[in-house]
Formats: sequence, structure tokens, C-alpha cells
Amino acid sequence: MLPIYTVSKGGFQKMFPTLDKRYQLPSRNYFSQVAIPELYNKCRGEVQLEMATLMFFSTTTDLWSSRTTEPYISLTVHFVDEEFELKSRCLQTSYFPDDHTGENIAIGLREALTAWDLREERQVAITTDNGTNVVKAVELNQWTRFQCFGHRLHLAIGNALKDNAQCINRATGICRKIVGHFSHSWKKRVALREAQRELNLPEHAMVTDCSTRWGSTQKMIARVLEQQNALYKVLSADRKVRHLLPSWQDLEVLESVNKALSPLQDFTDALSGERYVSISYVKPALHILNTSVLAEEEERKRTLA
Repeated sequence: MLPIYTVSKGGFQKMFPTLDKRYQLPSRNYFSQVAIPELYNKCRGEVQLEMATLMFFSTTTDLWSSRTTEPYISLTVHFVDEEFELKSRCLQTSYFPDDHTGENIAIGLREALTAWDLREERQVAITTDNGTNVVKAVELNQWTRFQCFGHRLHLAIGNALKDNAQCINRATGICRKIVGHFSHSWKKRVALREAQRELNLPEHAMVTDCSTRWGSTQKMIARVLEQQNALYKVLSADRKVRHLLPSWQDLEVLESVNKALSPLQDFTDALSGERYVSISYVKPALHILNTSVLAEEEERKRTLA
């Protein structure tokens, strides 16, 4: 996506006569004051009609900050239509500069429902993370709350990794340095692709992780392990960056972490669906985890003992 002022740039304006001399490119004011508001009103009207037919619905909400640290609150509604199809609509993402107290959040959520003519008594439940302010807000509104399983899983994994924090932090830190090295040098990316072809490895790019998403860390680790031979070939050829190569101890740690987290990634994907009721997947996922994944590990330990 590009900003609206793109239509005012000389190069952009010169492009259209080449494409079609008959087309008159509107001004930026037209897009900002006419075209986009019309699209918004049309979309909102269609969603408003859907909301008017709802007998029951559930919602999800979250507070987050933009890259420029501006605070926002989002509200999404989930419902089953007349064709018995599960649907979701993100009703609004609102600027929320007020203090994130339970009281303010409670008022904000109620105002959001009112803005879309949604009655609280028809709301079956709201799903949130475990933030104390959000939990308090739901309690103040006297709404039924479901805990976000994905957020609880993220907290559980974070606590589990703390048991071996020093060696894990070192190994994942090396992964981040490797990813950063290839992200900032197109020459190194070209060299990596050449090494991948020579070694018959998938021509995959490195994966950047996010501290608030454990799944992205697992994907970063898995990609480094997948491409370790190509990475060694490229990095070992440059004396300045040889120190980025993970040691055999680091690789052992990464392999252990990846082995432990990979099954949980599959469960998270299953529990993140938008086309089905994901809460129904929680019990089967936990059953498979206890009777299959963890059971196999316990059996292996008994065999080695």
C-alpha cells in the first residue's frame, strides 16, 4: 500500500498518459475527501446491515501499539449467518490515548458495541488475553469472558524456556544475528541462494522473529537448522563474520528447542482458524499433546534409562 500523496508525484503522474491518454488522474484531495470516505461508508453500511440481523454474537478485543507507539484498541465480532457459515468482522480499530485502566477499557468496549447498535445481552462471550486491565474491564461490564488459549500457550512456553534461559538466549541470539546479517546485505542473500543451489537445499529466506510471538522464534530456529550447511558455506568464507557461526553446543540447543516447540506450532495453527469454531480444538489438541507427543518423549526416556 502507498500513501495518498503518491498521486501528486511527478513520476506517477507521467505514467498514466503512457497507459491511457484519456484517463484524468484525480487529485490527492479527491481520494482523501471523496473516494476513500465513499468506500468506507459503503463498507460500513454493508456491515451495519449484517449486524442488524444478528440474534447472538461473540467478540474479541486487544490493545496494541503501532510502530510509532500510538495506542489502539480493536474489536472484532464473530457470528453464524443464516447459511450457518461462521463469519468475522473487524468493526473498528480506534485510537485509544486514555490511560489503559480497566474502567476506561470497559467504557471503550461498551461504546464500540453501541456504535454498531449491538446489544450487550446478545453477546455470548468476549475473548481476551490475560492482561489484568482487560480482565477487569470485562468484569466491570459483567460480560462472560473466554481466555485466549494462544496467549496462555505463549506465556507457558516463555516460562518453560526460562529454565534454561542462558543457553537458549545465547543460541537464539546467534540466530537473530545471522538473520540480521542476511537481511541487511543483498550480496549475502545472493551468496546464500547460490550455496542453496549447490547443496540442493530449498531456496528459503531467513525468518525474522518477534519477541511477543513464540511461533516466529520457532520458525526462525527451524529455518536456521534447515539452512545450516548453506549458512556455514557463506559465513565461513568471510573472516569478518565467522564468529556468527553457531557452535555444536548452540546447534544442540536449537535442535532441542525446535523439537519441543514444533508440535505446539501445529496446535497453534489449528487453534488460530477463522473459518471454524477454534475453541472446539482445544480439548483434542491437549489430548494429542498428552497422549502422543509427551507420551513418546516419556517412553524414550524410560528406554534410555
